[in-house]
Amino acid sequence: MKVAVSSSGTNLDSQIDPRFGRYAYFIIVNADDMSFEAFNNEAIALGGGAGIQSSQFVVSKGAGSIITGNAGPNAVQTLSAAGVEIFLGQTGSVRKAVERYRRGDIKPQESPNVV
Repeated sequence: MKVAVSSSGTNLDSQIDPRFGRYAYFIIVNADDMSFEAFNNEAIALGGGAGIQSSQFVVSKGAGSIITGNAGPNAVQTLSAAGVEIFLGQTGSVRKAVERYRRGDIKPQESPNVV
């Protein structure tokens, strides 16, 4: 299973970036073996629509889940429509968050946690 994590850096020890849509990087992690790829956020400087564009990027990379700090209604709606599970309110390193995900210690949400 591929998991996308909003990140402040390009490796598993980077901290989760709490701003979905305005994150610095996305790390796509294979939760089975912890292999990963890091991607720059092309939507970071958009005046509007960054959440939707970021959601579309996650879907295009085949991620079935997203781990982030905060997400607004447009991002949540776009991700939910694509069948992507959303794990909000996460902090700490990308590695620790994916480990919590693998153990089932975090639960998906269906509602945005920011306006």
